[in-house]
This record gives sequence, structure tokens and C-alpha cells, in this order.
Amino acid sequence: MIPLYFTEDHEWIRFENSIATVGITNHAQEELGDLVFVELPEAGGKIIKGQSVVVVESVKAASDIYAPVDGQITQVNEILSSDPALVNQSAEKDGWLWKMVITNEQQLAGLLDAEAYRKFIG
Repeated sequence: MIPLYFTEDHEWIRFENSIATVGITNHAQEELGDLVFVELPEAGGKIIKGQSVVVVESVKAASDIYAPVDGQITQVNEILSSDPALVNQSAEKDGWLWKMVITNEQQLAGLLDAEAYRKFIG
């Protein structure tokens, strides 16, 4: 099983075969409520850790989703443009937001593992 890493801003990242997939955690989607819109970035864009990359809008609020590490976006989940609720249904699998090449893999060491994230959200 490929490990997930987590941020304190409730993003997750899965690193496999030099490509990282990023999304929001199940906890985050539960807090946001039903998503009605996802503003995706352009593929090819460079991003910096902590930078706002995606905006999600729910029936409750709009929230920024931040880059957990530095890199370049290689793909976005286009399905979310027409079906943002997929994030609610499968936040940590099919509801991923973007894929990227990481430019500094050492940044992964600063993220939370699953157990630490569970403790963080209490």
C-alpha cells in the first residue's frame, strides 16, 4: 500500500512512481459539506509549497486548497468540473484534485503520516 501524507491544512498527497497525487482529506470534505464547484489550476503550472492552488466551494463556504510541496502540475481531475460532488463521495481516491512532479522530495518528510494526522484532527 502506498502511504498517504497529510498537511495540517487537510490536504493529502500520495507519491508513486515519481508522480504525486493531491486532494483534500475526508475530514476536510465533511467539514466543508456538499461541494458545488471546484476551480482547478492549469496543467503545466509551477507551484510552491503553501501556495493556493485550487478553490473549492460548498454550500457552506469557499476554501483554498494549498500545495503541500513544491512542483509542477502535470494533470488535473477534469471530472470535478462537471461533478464536484465526487470529492465528497471519494475524497481520498477518485476525488483527487491534481497530479504533479515534485521538485523537492525532502519536503515530504515535513508532512504528517496517517497516525499523526488522526491525532491532529482529534
